[in-house]
Amino acid sequence: MKTILRNISLLLSIAFAFSACGTDDMNYKDAAVTPVKALYEPTDNRSVKLLSSASASLYFEWEAVRVEDSGAAQYEVLFDKAGGDFSEPIYIVVSDNNGYTNAATITHKVLNKIATKAGIAPGETGDVIWKVASSRGINRVFSEASRTLTITSLSGFTEIPDEVFITGEGSETGTTLSDALPFKLVGQGEFEIYTKLEAGKSYYFTDRNSGSPRIFYTDNNTSLKEAEEEGAITPQKTGVYRIELDFNVATISFTEITKMSVFFSPSNATIWDLEYKGKGIWEGTGKVEFKQESWGRDQRYKFQMETINKGGDAETAQWGPTISGLDSAPTGSDDYFFMQLAPSVTQWDNKWKFADQFDGANTTIIIYLQGDGQYRHEVK
Repeated sequence: MKTILRNISLLLSIAFAFSACGTDDMNYKDAAVTPVKALYEPTDNRSVKLLSSASASLYFEWEAVRVEDSGAAQYEVLFDKAGGDFSEPIYIVVSDNNGYTNAATITHKVLNKIATKAGIAPGETGDVIWKVASSRGINRVFSEASRTLTITSLSGFTEIPDEVFITGEGSETGTTLSDALPFKLVGQGEFEIYTKLEAGKSYYFTDRNSGSPRIFYTDNNTSLKEAEEEGAITPQKTGVYRIELDFNVATISFTEITKMSVFFSPSNATIWDLEYKGKGIWEGTGKVEFKQESWGRDQRYKFQMETINKGGDAETAQWGPTISGLDSAPTGSDDYFFMQLAPSVTQWDNKWKFADQFDGANTTIIIYLQGDGQYRHEVK
């Protein structure tokens, strides 16, 4: 009987503790914020002609708000069609610093998307309106004023293809359309391919690899155009390139890939190069010597890519895993070896680990940057 009473007493104590944790003092409170009183930039009725440059942007700024609990407010810039009431904004942009700055740097590319949603045709001029929402938690308050922005949109494509191919004498697969290499879809209306081009031989892009497809080309290495009957590009230099097409803004860019290497993080250096084999594939063989540390053998690696940009400057980029924060040896899952370009060049971030059996062994690595599948690599 005493045992039963003790158990009941214990249960009542636990229940009391949980009820104490549920008091109002522990509840989340959505702190009130004041609405934005003044919009600074851009000025009302400002006109902007959009540029295709990736770095082109427009700066938005407004007065900071006050918060009831003295915490930091978050901001969003809301856009609507001219005459709209913002009940269903056509586009929302989070401010700089993940929403915590009373300003937003909005690229021309994003502004072009906004113009499209507002019904402004490619290359035409029209108005959108904007205001700012501020919040501390869930509930948003809106600026008392809104402003008009006049946009001249980019001359992008109104009918964007679902897929794109490269073909022609200067391409890797020649003039047979059914052999054309596919681009990889990397975003809405955005495609890229890693491929080799032959100097002095023409090539072009299509939206299908059969029948009578649409043909796309450039005559200035910047603007993407559609040919009425035929159009082609003739490269001046043989090399391996990343070609990027953006049909939203009708642009094309080329980056020459001069070297692909295995980067060994413990050494903070590349340890051997991979050779381009064709059709987006690099392969190389070398010896891997893990680095002895006080805690064990360090086996972390990634890939380093050296390029020449449009301006002729040498640049370095790195490839790492698609799995965020990866810090384990191979798991047996295919996605462990999936690849994406890392946001910055570092020694320790965005890396894989060699399996233990590769320590001191000759190792072959194959990279696949192909349009019909995940970017990935093999280690064997």
